Amino acid sequence: MSVSLESVCGWLAEIAPLGLAESWDNVGLLLGDPNRSVERVMTCLTVTDSVVDEAVQERVDLIVSHHPIPFRPLSQITSDTLTGRWLWSLCGSQTAVYSAHTAFDSASEGINQTWAESLELRNVQSILPPEGAATLGSGRYGDLPAPQPVGEIVRRCARQAASPGPVRMVGTPDSAVTRVGFACGSGGSFVSAAHRAGCQLLITGEATFHQCLEAEALGMGLGLLGHYQSERFAMEILAEKMAANWPQLSIWPSRRESDPIVQL
Repeated sequence: MSVSLESVCGWLAEIAPLGLAESWDNVGLLLGDPNRSVERVMTCLTVTDSVVDEAVQERVDLIVSHHPIPFRPLSQITSDTLTGRWLWSLCGSQTAVYSAHTAFDSASEGINQTWAESLELRNVQSILPPEGAATLGSGRYGDLPAPQPVGEIVRRCARQAASPGPVRMVGTPDSAVTRVGFACGSGGSFVSAAHRAGCQLLITGEATFHQCLEAEALGMGLGLLGHYQSERFAMEILAEKMAANWPQLSIWPSRRESDPIVQL
């Protein structure tokens, strides 16, 4: 039994209200006819060649991606560009695309909240909350039940995220901390805000060299899981939630998506 695309989009907007998205973002139903029905849904972090190939071959009706496509306005859609090639292929297979991106980052059931729950943090609040909503907004931080070594926390997150090989961090692995922050993706810009919130450790996907120096100067630990690893985990959980809500549909996280960065 199929479900209308409009219904699925409505449910996704309840999980991640689009009003939470950053002003520069492009979120919601980005490709497709809301009046069509869907039976096969695939989640992914990013639309890529392998994701598009899987969607076409598996006759996917809807891709729910974290990173939006298109991200910026397009003056043309041709196969001469990567984005144009992917959109052209998806149009040909009548595959819709929905992206929540920063709305899902900030939502009460979104990526950063999922990580806070995985870390069993207490008194969870947003690192950068909108006015009057401490539990919404960008990033999350909270208190551990008991002090834990920085290295142990970072390694546990790495296992949860299936990070390949060694995980990089700033700080002393043996130092014990109680307040931890999480900012998925490129979260190095959260260093100063996390420090102001009292975080002794911030875990993110990636940070620049100078953001790492900032964390070091502030005496705050910084764990770097990898951009892909810090967010893909939540798209797999989203697929599980969608499958539980619509057991009559075929819903799965992309089986071909992978991190473009490999360990040598």
